[in-house]
Amino acid sequence: MTEIIIDRRYCGPPNSGNGGYVCGRLARHFPSPAEVTLRAPPPLDTPLAAVATDDGTWELRDGDKTVATGRAASVELARVEAATLPEARAAELRALFRPQEHPLPHCFVCGPARAMGDGLRIFAGPLRRQAATPVLAASWAPDPKLAAEDGLVAPEFLWSALDCPTGFACNYDLQSGSFEKTPLLLGRMSARIESRPRPGAPCIITAWATGRDGRKRMADAALHDEAGTLLAVAKTTWIAVEREVQLGR
Repeated sequence: MTEIIIDRRYCGPPNSGNGGYVCGRLARHFPSPAEVTLRAPPPLDTPLAAVATDDGTWELRDGDKTVATGRAASVELARVEAATLPEARAAELRALFRPQEHPLPHCFVCGPARAMGDGLRIFAGPLRRQAATPVLAASWAPDPKLAAEDGLVAPEFLWSALDCPTGFACNYDLQSGSFEKTPLLLGRMSARIESRPRPGAPCIITAWATGRDGRKRMADAALHDEAGTLLAVAKTTWIAVEREVQLGR
């Protein structure tokens, strides 16, 4: 058993952890690609127990409550979308980033109310392409404070960076060219990391919706470096919820 504490800095909703960050923390217990399912809102500033189970999975527990479960998994995408750095920066200008419009303005990953160097400030907007399925993109230059002991960006921040863009991809409407306002919470995320970038190196994130099933909305994402080398991919499942549930009230 190991202890994990989700610092308040890493919030998604105001009183719970950013889903991608929490998934990435639990996924550190696997040497291979992993899938993490969130079972309850991850509490902040609370000692959580990461416990190995007899079947090879790991559980993140808050006392008797299971917050998340993780397992090794194969993560293969049907396709991988890419964009150039100029395309990603142009897409950001079409992102939903005004604090008064943003569903979670203080989110560690996508919150526009977070200061530079505090939040990741990843603002995914639609690429201007003729395509049946729209693709969102954003640029990201990881802050030096995100480095692990080996000097490369820590894995949980790659999971974080791939998280929120998929949520916005699930809510982007191609016909209107705008974002729906359906409140969403991350339910499941799987990721495969090929290579971790150095802090400050420009990266490009792309995300695109892959389907819907009732309240579930699915999307995939990819992370490339400026030269176009694939660094990581992710698959996500989001759950449509009431606004009060999204805020944890």
